Amino acid sequence: MTKKEIKNRIEKLKQEINIHRYNYHVLDKESISEAALDSLKNELFKLEQESPEFISPDSPTQRVGGQAVDKFEKSTHFSPMLSLFDAFSRDDMLLWQERLGRFLSDNKEINFQPNWNYYAELKLDGLAVNLKYQNGMLVKGSSRGDGKVGENISSNIRTIDSIPLALQALGEDDLKKIGLNDKSILKIIKSGLIEVRGEAIMTKKRLEKINSLYLKESKPLLANTRNAAAGSLRQLDPRLAAERKLQFYVYDLIFYEDKKKKNILTSRQKAEKLAMLLGFKVVQHNKLCKNLEEVFDFHKYWEKNKKKLDFNIDGVVVKINELKWWDTLGIVGKAPRYAMAYKFPAEQATTKINDIVWQVGRTGILTPTAILEPVNLSGAIISRSTLHNMDEIDRLDVKIGDTVIIERAGDVIPKVISVLKNLRSGSEQKICTPKKCPICDSNVIKIDNEVAFRCSNLRCYAVNLRQITHFVSKNALDIDSLGPKIIEQLLREGLIGDFADLYSIKKEDLLILERFAEKSADNFIEAMNSKRKVDLSRFIYALGIRHVGQESAEALSDYIYPLIKGKTKNNQLDFNDFIEVILSLEAEKLKDIEDFGPIVSKSIYAFFRDEHNLKILKKLIEVDIKLLLKNSNINNLNKNKNVFAKNFLLTGTLNSLTREAAKAKIKELGGKVLPSVSKKLDFLIVGDNPGGKLDKARSLDVKVLSEKEFLGLINFYGNK
Repeated sequence: MTKKEIKNRIEKLKQEINIHRYNYHVLDKESISEAALDSLKNELFKLEQESPEFISPDSPTQRVGGQAVDKFEKSTHFSPMLSLFDAFSRDDMLLWQERLGRFLSDNKEINFQPNWNYYAELKLDGLAVNLKYQNGMLVKGSSRGDGKVGENISSNIRTIDSIPLALQALGEDDLKKIGLNDKSILKIIKSGLIEVRGEAIMTKKRLEKINSLYLKESKPLLANTRNAAAGSLRQLDPRLAAERKLQFYVYDLIFYEDKKKKNILTSRQKAEKLAMLLGFKVVQHNKLCKNLEEVFDFHKYWEKNKKKLDFNIDGVVVKINELKWWDTLGIVGKAPRYAMAYKFPAEQATTKINDIVWQVGRTGILTPTAILEPVNLSGAIISRSTLHNMDEIDRLDVKIGDTVIIERAGDVIPKVISVLKNLRSGSEQKICTPKKCPICDSNVIKIDNEVAFRCSNLRCYAVNLRQITHFVSKNALDIDSLGPKIIEQLLREGLIGDFADLYSIKKEDLLILERFAEKSADNFIEAMNSKRKVDLSRFIYALGIRHVGQESAEALSDYIYPLIKGKTKNNQLDFNDFIEVILSLEAEKLKDIEDFGPIVSKSIYAFFRDEHNLKILKKLIEVDIKLLLKNSNINNLNKNKNVFAKNFLLTGTLNSLTREAAKAKIKELGGKVLPSVSKKLDFLIVGDNPGGKLDKARSLDVKVLSEKEFLGLINFYGNK
């Protein structure tokens, strides 16, 4: 064949293969046998090898790259990838609708008529992905990341057959079929920029097939479809990602003109139809609903029938179908007002408690952990569950040998929720607090009215390990490359005895250790050197002073700011000067700090006068640590906004969001988070398994909010 004939043949092969790709991976129709399709791909591959100048990025042969990458680069999304507010009941959804109506009615710029429809979408349990198409060609695929910046996983994205490497060409007649008349859509598809958002998933059948293969090859099995999808897209070698055969379902299309977002679609339903025309797979079960009652029927049906699907779902995403309302309703924090994730109830299962082990935390607290008969729950094998403390054990009346009901709150955290006492045989054993520490064999003590039991040895190996781990944790010095295993290795080898020793480790010390090569040793030294200048409040929190959390650390930092300001240079404080100032504080003076009671004040005073602690701190003087100052002035809050211009405190475990996210939301809305219960506290937010804070708050007539009530306040005042 001539070069021209080869080029024409390659183009025709690409078109033919893409037709069958679309039929199979988007329409679920097999229009040609797999063997015949492989034969076409083989011919295309041979022609491209003979004439590599005709290889293009959209060729089916380019789906699997040959080279693995060292690491993933960062990738910025043109528009943020938003989170969603969660609803767990009909009442939550009705309140959401009421808030939307109230928000729009209060907006004087529009003449609001509550006449929208809802679009109900199955909430796939996979990994959110953002695709960028430029001039109709796929140029980048990235993970969600923090919503603004993700990781460039293009090499793995290209292995997913249900993702077109080039958008299908459309004409005006195609648009008319789905009720779209804006011709600018065609222009942007052909020569503009489009972001396509969707969920990458692994089907249940594929998981079963891969695990069957891995079992034969003695490889570790994949835990569940969600982890499998996420892990597949984070493979550095795209060939490993390709063997997983993921699927991709679209849930959003965003068009840009001159790098500015252009609103040219009219409804969520039409956007989904357009996505199919462009070559994407959409969830065929998604449904247009005229009102919330139809949404409730849709939710109820799929809650009952979700196991019939070949992919996992954990709820229904409900969106206002008419896109004209989306910009008007806007965004609160990282979530839109116009959408809600209507979750299914947490899954439950029964199992037996085989034993109890006691873990020792950084402050010496002993936490009971139930060793369970392994049970499959929501696709994960659960074999352990924390029982929090002895009060929780007494409340549940749980014993070793009991049959218990466990659930995964939010499909993540396993917990024991009740005991099936009628199944007891009489051989069950009462759970008792150990008399001796399981790590160092020191006496276990209980102080005053505290719920917790503690190891009496402040130098306990487990306590020391967790103190060092806390020192480098995310909210402290934030050194993510230093995990508990590395810290334990350094302790075991005698390279460190406390957290201050981390700064004195030399590269040659690390190179003799297992798992440390040139690069990892350099990374360690670089990470520690980057933390020789530390924000003051972060450093105070990192010390792990008993009863001192992030809020208390910020309060102490603010209090001593005027005392150390004159000793600073370039807004930095020598560590020696910090020690001098902190030792000058009297215990009675510490009580003057807002929200500090006698317990917190006494704990801080005692910490900085303990000989062992001072010895560690003096080491930090020798390694030239500098403390960075910023007068956070956390008391200078907007006090005229709403109910959030109050004082809050959290206790127990929240299921819908992390404690850090809850604190951030309170501060964002003008509130303040206190470190402890006091007369100044306005609201106590109570999650699962609350401690003694709840009783104390009730004795002071503090308003107690459930997690559901708290989320309602966030949604209401966040939408005002």
